[in-house]
Amino acid sequence: MDLPHQVREELTHRLRRNRGAFRKDDVQVVESPLLKRAVGASALGNCMEWFDFGVYSYLAATLGKVFFPGASPAAQVISSFATFAAAFVVRPLGGLVFGPLGDRLGRQKVLATTMIMMAIGTFAIGVIPGYSTIGIAAPILLLVARMVQGFSTGGEYGGATTFVAEYSPDRRRGFLSSWLDFGTFVGYALGSALVTVLNLLLSDAEMLSWGWRIPFLVAGPLGVIGLYMRLKLEESPAFQQQLDEHEKSLAQESAGSEFKDIIKKHWAPLLICMGLVLLYNVTNYMVTGYLPTYQTETLGRSSSSADVLVLIGMVWIVILITFLGRLSDRIGRRPLYGWAAVAMIILAIPAFLLIKATGTWMPILGVLILSTLLACFAAPSAATLPALFPTAVRYAAMGIGFNFAVAAFGGTTPLVTAALVGATGNDLMPAYYLMLAGVIGLITVKFLPESAQVPLRGSQPMVGSNEERRELITTSKELYDLAKDRPAADRG
Repeated sequence: MDLPHQVREELTHRLRRNRGAFRKDDVQVVESPLLKRAVGASALGNCMEWFDFGVYSYLAATLGKVFFPGASPAAQVISSFATFAAAFVVRPLGGLVFGPLGDRLGRQKVLATTMIMMAIGTFAIGVIPGYSTIGIAAPILLLVARMVQGFSTGGEYGGATTFVAEYSPDRRRGFLSSWLDFGTFVGYALGSALVTVLNLLLSDAEMLSWGWRIPFLVAGPLGVIGLYMRLKLEESPAFQQQLDEHEKSLAQESAGSEFKDIIKKHWAPLLICMGLVLLYNVTNYMVTGYLPTYQTETLGRSSSSADVLVLIGMVWIVILITFLGRLSDRIGRRPLYGWAAVAMIILAIPAFLLIKATGTWMPILGVLILSTLLACFAAPSAATLPALFPTAVRYAAMGIGFNFAVAAFGGTTPLVTAALVGATGNDLMPAYYLMLAGVIGLITVKFLPESAQVPLRGSQPMVGSNEERRELITTSKELYDLAKDRPAADRG
């Protein structure tokens, strides 16, 4: 079996620790039907979450008029984005609650809970009366609904990435995990497409009166479907293995003092996690959260043309993302992140100059450049981030690192960028913000351990067939013999 350098090193380390080659029970074979169901149900949760984000981003100006009618147009947009950002303030709290529960009770139960909470929060936005009907209670209820969404999302992405990473064969983890973010951008594209169609079919008055509610109400049926699929899932092999190997008490003890232990013992992986999440999510929310409003409020374009332009970018990401996930399995996660971060620093200003240009094709090219960079950050993330942490604390550590970074840098990107453009009058501020994220990401990549095709920490090697298991066992015998001979050769 031809193995990359980082895989040979990790396997050799495990073989030395085990004092022998792998046996049949040491290598986990993943059943294909269970794997497909796990990936599909997890991706659906991401799809639903980002359906809401796509809807909210495209309706930011409309929601500002419905819930903040007394403010100026600029203040309405900022108020709408502030409510958007409020959901991210409670995301770390959701991660702190759901993360330890996922490590203690199992990934599947928590993911079912976050799914139904997310559906309730999104559906609730669709039935809140406007400011003209109930006054100040309207924006307060909007804020409450957004915080319910944020709290549930705090356990969603970390749990979904953990679940799929623990189900995936080591050789294909990048490809299979990229389907999570495939679901993310399909959800965003569906949400934005629905708003675009409504804007084309309804007048401004109809959208302001009742049309904006339709996309949020769709979340109800989607939530029921997603909950059904997640209740049918089996627990991940890595979590089952942890309990089967008499480690239940250890897992529970770790979960009981999760936050303190993770900060103390895993601070370096946490910082790497946060740096990568910053790189990914600043780009993500710049394109998905801010760009539609940037075009309408800053560049003065119609909402329909702005919506279509960003929708083109989302479709492009959907086309690219699983190919880039497969590429990360072959060339490694670090090269994909690194080269994309360099490209971000170089291309951010040209991309925004193209977006600002008149005509059709130049703005499309600018959006496609940013979308390609976003796809390069999104594709490897769901495989890279869980690999930073061992099984016993993986869900909780992901909940902490991912959600704190998203709350501080990702979800605030539309709000901060809109405020910077308003304060400076410089419509290239979004590009400078992206360049700063690229620099931080590039520094982070220098400290990122390569995890492509490497077994997860604290988990058995995972393969996709019995034939692969036999090949790995044979290879392990060869590696173990080399490991035994190496010290003797050094002495000679």
